[in-house]
Amino acid sequence: QAMEGRPSLKPLVAVGQVTSTPDKELNFVACSGLVREAAHRGACLVFLPEGFDYIGLNPAQTLSLAEGLDGDLMRRYSQLARECGVWLSLGGFHERGRDWPTTQRIYNCHVLLDSAGSLVAAYRKTHLCDVELEGRVSMKESSFTNPGTEIVAPVDTPAGKLGLSICYDLRFPELSLALRGAGAEILTYPSAFTFPTGSAHWEVLLRARAIESQCYVVAAAQSGQNHEHRTSYGHTLVVDPWGAVVAQCSEGTGLCYAEIDLDYLRRVRRQIPVHAHRRPDLYGPVGL
Repeated sequence: QAMEGRPSLKPLVAVGQVTSTPDKELNFVACSGLVREAAHRGACLVFLPEGFDYIGLNPAQTLSLAEGLDGDLMRRYSQLARECGVWLSLGGFHERGRDWPTTQRIYNCHVLLDSAGSLVAAYRKTHLCDVELEGRVSMKESSFTNPGTEIVAPVDTPAGKLGLSICYDLRFPELSLALRGAGAEILTYPSAFTFPTGSAHWEVLLRARAIESQCYVVAAAQSGQNHEHRTSYGHTLVVDPWGAVVAQCSEGTGLCYAEIDLDYLRRVRRQIPVHAHRRPDLYGPVGL
């Protein structure tokens, strides 16, 4: 408990930027190093990007490397969270779900672990990235991934109430508004944006989601050349509820840090009460 008259410390979050490859072991070494560094710096919650486990050369390799939530890799991350005493947002795990034997397709799963290493929430990406930019980007996530069927209610964490999303979900404000309506104070978009889409849309979309929801927005990102066929945009960042970028990574692997000031968040919401001004009688309700 803070001493009388002395301000209490604001929770510190750490946001990771990595360059995942098809090599799962090298990726774990890189990510676990960042988690240990963040814990040493006093972060209570560490965010890792989509594809933190690996980024495959092609759909066949991506499917072959996938594991279940009860597999070896998630056990190792649970042990890491427990050893470091931090919460982990693992933002895009290639999950073999219970339907793997029949569908032979995976889920893009955002896993949240608490500081005891327990699985607190698992959100499966609902908006799949099927994008065709002639001569620049060709992606069809739906060819090997099942879409999730539900939004996960925000989770109480040491930094605030966390709403889970993944990458392409960023383009759908309905999701951020539903999470805000359910009590979210932090929205997270772990991502692996391509360079053409990232350079055009990444920051402006993240700032827009923060402004319209009046939440902190945390976006861990893949950066650099993942393999010979893919380069990711990077620019991991944190946006505050006013829409200001308050932390950002430069090029390459690393961490940025941000304090989560919930008093400030409440002040922004009080001063511009957009949530109370919404008109669901005109354009319909947005909810979980």
